[in-house]
Amino acid sequence: MQISANGVALEVEDHGPASGAPVLLIMGLGMQLLGWPDGFVGQLVARGLRVIRFDNRDIGLSQRFDHLGVPNLALDAFRHFTGMRVHAPYTLADLADDSAALIEALGLGSAHVCGASMGGMVAQHLAVRHPQRVRSLTLMMTTSGARRLPQPHWKLQAAMLSRPQNPREFDNLMAHFTRIARLIGSPAYPAEEHELRERLARSLKRSYRPAAVARQLVAIAADGDRSALLPRIQAPTQVIHGLQDPLVPVEAGRDLARRIAGAQIDLIEGMGHDLPEQLWPRFVDDILKAVARA
Repeated sequence: MQISANGVALEVEDHGPASGAPVLLIMGLGMQLLGWPDGFVGQLVARGLRVIRFDNRDIGLSQRFDHLGVPNLALDAFRHFTGMRVHAPYTLADLADDSAALIEALGLGSAHVCGASMGGMVAQHLAVRHPQRVRSLTLMMTTSGARRLPQPHWKLQAAMLSRPQNPREFDNLMAHFTRIARLIGSPAYPAEEHELRERLARSLKRSYRPAAVARQLVAIAADGDRSALLPRIQAPTQVIHGLQDPLVPVEAGRDLARRIAGAQIDLIEGMGHDLPEQLWPRFVDDILKAVARA
């Protein structure tokens, strides 16, 4: 269903009992609501939670922002790495305002919030800008954006910024994104080939918006270091991070837990930068720990 929030039409799915404690799931860079697997959502619902997943603005079936143009990623990368100001078509704070407005539009007042990767960055802003909307906070495989933190290897950065050789051919898109998924996935929990391909095919057939991904990438670069915001987070916070995360190295998770008062952290051996099915029960338990603390 489409819901207007912060003046933006967002594609939203609402799962579970209306009486359950609401959990808002915020997905990462270029990822649609399908990035939260159906089975994972089902496990949360089975524990009595009401689960809301949605497409961030400009992604999936939510409102497009093509009128803002396509960023020059090479120029913006140069600005970012040299410490110059990066100008973004919209900001992570804008995405946080979308989430806050969505909570309000659903008549919830407040919700437990779980953000993964870029979604965790948005969730940090949400907890600071709209503390009355956030009952608890779960931050998965994400970072404060501090420059001193370890960064992914340059080869992985290059792979993440690479483009499919022929984006008009579905098989070429599948090969490209399968390669990326394998590069950042959990080494101890590799996805079965047919399951990975099925998931990627479903996502690509639903929506493929590379220009939107570029706009969101620039929003991340423009956001910079959120370290100064973290002590202002009041919600009970749970940090989840893989010890083998190649995209957001684990020190970022440790840094979040140190900087957010009372935060608890679960470091997971063998986990990379994805949501392997074997770990869904552990993720659910961690989210419920934050819920209970609220």
